[in-house]
Amino acid sequence: MGNPLLDIQVHADDSLLKKYGLDPNGAILAEDKHKPLYDELLNYKPVYVAGGAAQNTARGAQYLLPPKTTVYFGCVGDDKFAEEMGSAATDEGLTVDYLVNKDYPTGTCGVIITGHHRSLVANLSAAERYNESDHLSLPEKWKIVENAECYYISGFFLAVSPSSILKVAKHAAENNKTLVMNISATYICQAFKKPMSEAAPYWDIIIGNESEAETFATSEGWETKDLKEIAIKMAQLPKINTKRQRIAIITHGTEPTIVGYQDGTVKEYPIIPVDEKEIEDTNGAGDAFVGGFLSQYVQSKSIDECINAGHWLASINIKLVGPAFPKEKIPYPGNQ
Repeated sequence: MGNPLLDIQVHADDSLLKKYGLDPNGAILAEDKHKPLYDELLNYKPVYVAGGAAQNTARGAQYLLPPKTTVYFGCVGDDKFAEEMGSAATDEGLTVDYLVNKDYPTGTCGVIITGHHRSLVANLSAAERYNESDHLSLPEKWKIVENAECYYISGFFLAVSPSSILKVAKHAAENNKTLVMNISATYICQAFKKPMSEAAPYWDIIIGNESEAETFATSEGWETKDLKEIAIKMAQLPKINTKRQRIAIITHGTEPTIVGYQDGTVKEYPIIPVDEKEIEDTNGAGDAFVGGFLSQYVQSKSIDECINAGHWLASINIKLVGPAFPKEKIPYPGNQ
């Protein structure tokens, strides 16, 4: 589950970032001062991508899985952008089951690429109108949930429907299924600390990058910036389903990915290096990593194999513009 957004992606320089007070690698919700940005982006020859963090990850997982293995829930408007998004997702083998809200347009996300950095400004619109009663709790939709074995929810969704997260989380815990969440952005730890804290005991796998992990540690009052220590502390937070050991995964750009386990162990995994000349855009690399990871996890592969698949898919993704994957599928070596 997540917030489906149509990405409006442009290449620009720092002057556009400064004009709207944006960080090169930031991820924020649009305020009134950012609303004019979306029209301005149309002057930069934008590329449109069916996105939203969780949908990107679902597409990434689907890239390495048989068609219609994954199902994505979210809310869109009743407009052409929703149709285009749904069509694009279906073309990639993903099954989408959107709640349609006729009162709001499909959500958008301004993606400003400067060099190898990207700044995200999301105007959620319909994406923030998802609600449990109109979709998740319907018998035919809940049946889809019951038929699944692994659930992935973006941290951004904490700002939209915490009750939906808890409903799925409780089902996962009661049935010993896997709940995976992503911190998604540093502001989530601060602005949505309460719903995050309520969801945390249900996490079987929690994922974030180094900045998100450090911010989470600060929000918890942990006086450390040591990522290995943070990973272990995250893994050892109170947990409801004791049948599964929690793991915490911290990505760190070109540095090794860190995996902390509830039993206090920690392991590092070097990334797959990519020549800087081949790097087109890092936007979506984190989502691609999680997609690759999950594609193997749902096949009961080892954590080592899951991390390797995540690194592999991320290394493919950053050679393209945006959270995209090659139209001509590249066979994953780990499946050979």
